[in-house]
Amino acid sequence: MRLPRLRSLFRAALTALALLLVLGAGLAFYAQQRLEAFAARPVVGPEGATLVVPRGASFAQILAALRGAGIEAGHDLEWKALAWRRDALRRLKAGEYALAPNASPEAVLRQMVEGRVITYRFTLVEGWSMRELRAAIARDPVLVDDIAGLDDAALMAELGRAGVPAEGRFLPETYLFTRGDRASRLLGRAADAMDRALAEAWEGREDGLPIRSPEELLVLASIIEKETGKAEERPEIAGVFVRRLRLGMRLQTDPTVIYGLGEAFDGNLRRRDLETDTPFNTYTRHGLPPTPIAMPGRAALEAAARPLPGDTLYFVSRGDGSHVFSRTYDEHRAAVRRYQLGGR
Repeated sequence: MRLPRLRSLFRAALTALALLLVLGAGLAFYAQQRLEAFAARPVVGPEGATLVVPRGASFAQILAALRGAGIEAGHDLEWKALAWRRDALRRLKAGEYALAPNASPEAVLRQMVEGRVITYRFTLVEGWSMRELRAAIARDPVLVDDIAGLDDAALMAELGRAGVPAEGRFLPETYLFTRGDRASRLLGRAADAMDRALAEAWEGREDGLPIRSPEELLVLASIIEKETGKAEERPEIAGVFVRRLRLGMRLQTDPTVIYGLGEAFDGNLRRRDLETDTPFNTYTRHGLPPTPIAMPGRAALEAAARPLPGDTLYFVSRGDGSHVFSRTYDEHRAAVRRYQLGGR
């Protein structure tokens, strides 16, 4: 073959290659522009849509979940190309996500990469008993109730606190959790929080308290919590109980009797109930009950550790949540006649 002929073919090949490169670059530029436009374009989804990404889900499964949540925008290849381009394919986190109606695909992927999942709140209420806590867990529509089949002893063993009474051991606060979280995990956090709060109260207690251990402080705080209708009265109620303990007087507090009655209590505390002996009846027994009777909050713990000084030994409810405090039994009887017996 002649040299000019070879040169002509070589030039043609170079021209074709150049055209292919230009065409390829153009297609790449077009694809990039289209991908960026897709990334920024708001997706159309239903108001209040949520996306649940299971643990270990593949990208295909995540896309299927997106479609199931009502997100129809974009081809699957566009979503995958965008995830690859943003280095998100292997960084999407499991969880439940709230999808904004006008969010872009890039915003949706970023939300999953950052793990900005929906959080829920569960509040342990001051003064709740274990029975009330269990009922609240059973009613919660999101929290996984994995403790329903465990009695209190088994629950505490599961939490690494074998032999510790469950009553009163969880700090009343609001705890955040996400879909799929188990009740036992939340209660473990609440038990740790109570350990810290109790240790702080015990460390800061006043000298000379007739209380021998943090556990006794917790028991007293639980009684204060159940007797308190107005938060500001906690230290004064604590003072009454501490003075009674010092003098060897019975605490004579109704909430302990009610707790001892358990499910037999019908809402009406009678004289025969006060005279029926149980380990929790502080009318028939001296000293503190064997365990807490409810979950005390931080303020009740602090009141038990640092009660208000004074000389009152009695109190009676006014019927509005507040109490009248008395130094002598005669003063107390007069207050009872006025506020409990209508002046009789």
